[in-house]
Amino acid sequence: MKKTRWAVGLICTVFLCLAVSNAVHAERGVTDTEIRLGTWGPLTGPAALWGAVPRGTRCYFDMINAEGGIHGRKITFFMRDDGYMPPKTKAIVKELVEDKEVFGIASGVGTATGMAVKKYLHHKKVPWVGPASGSSHWAYPPTRYLFSVFPLYCDEGAIMADYAVTRLGKKRIAYIYQNDDFGKEGRYGINMALRKHGMKLAAEAPVEIQESDLGSHCIKLKAANPDCVIMYLLPKHGAIILQTAAKMGFKTQWMSSSVLSDTDIMFRISKGLFKGVIFTCFAELPDSNHPLIVKYREAKETFAPNDRWGIFFYAGFGFVETMVEGLRRCGRNLTAENFVKAMEGLRNLKGLSGGISFGPGKRQGLRACFLARCTEDGKIERISDWLKSDINVMKMVHTLWE
Repeated sequence: MKKTRWAVGLICTVFLCLAVSNAVHAERGVTDTEIRLGTWGPLTGPAALWGAVPRGTRCYFDMINAEGGIHGRKITFFMRDDGYMPPKTKAIVKELVEDKEVFGIASGVGTATGMAVKKYLHHKKVPWVGPASGSSHWAYPPTRYLFSVFPLYCDEGAIMADYAVTRLGKKRIAYIYQNDDFGKEGRYGINMALRKHGMKLAAEAPVEIQESDLGSHCIKLKAANPDCVIMYLLPKHGAIILQTAAKMGFKTQWMSSSVLSDTDIMFRISKGLFKGVIFTCFAELPDSNHPLIVKYREAKETFAPNDRWGIFFYAGFGFVETMVEGLRRCGRNLTAENFVKAMEGLRNLKGLSGGISFGPGKRQGLRACFLARCTEDGKIERISDWLKSDINVMKMVHTLWE
């Protein structure tokens, strides 16, 4: 009897130790059947049109779950509205990590909003993939748990300026931009490209997020008599400046960062004035017959029938394709550290964008884009192959931020 009680006690002790061990080593946001992920985005507020990005990500994960999930686990996705306001982003991310206990952050819209939580996420060792922003802050210098796929704003600027000079023959280029990291990094790339051609910006006009009257900005640009104006603006500001310029009889070639590349939206809110605007693109075009575009369009009809198909929406797919691939490569042994190793092994992964690669110390997955033009009916016409810039990003970081 004593031996039996001893054996039972020993067995109970072993099971208790195993239970405690499992509890200690349990990975945040991962169970036998679930992977918890979260994001934020401007579902309301001045940048609400970009709210399509997190809704696209939600649709993408719904599709992944319908296909069986990832090694027997389904994705539970928490999407929150921060209104494009960094203080709200901080509160949201703290809730996602400490209350919802998410494993990782999938995308997240905005530069200022992302910067508000970057250090916190790194401190908490939360994997973060695909910020919806082309800021250099995500990858230069690299941090362990953060992987960026959005083309850099400085690269886009350099590519557009070089194209305007060499292919369009433009001589006087002006710049209107959001007066924050987004616009300043674009300006750096433009200036670097123009310098190679012995040129400088003819004029520049910074815009604050809260502004709604861009009349003085337009007067300044028009007075410089530019034959090309590059925009780094919110969608609403892009529409406002085009409408203001039209009223003033100011005609020029307009170009834009990819943040205004959803021509269906821009054509509509600008009342057709987006026609002829040239912009950068980081993914296959919305009416493409590319197998993934076809598949994702079908997913949108199934899981988000009331949403609108467009670049902003399926960008939410593209920004986290690498995240899903990293999760898959971990197999059932999903931990933050294994996920980092899996992501660092990605080479030339071709989803909606050009080949994306990471590695130890390499956290910017894509440094290329192509150019397209808005046609008369608001559709998109591709006008270039994939293009790259040779911007020294660390030099820019030292120049602008240190």
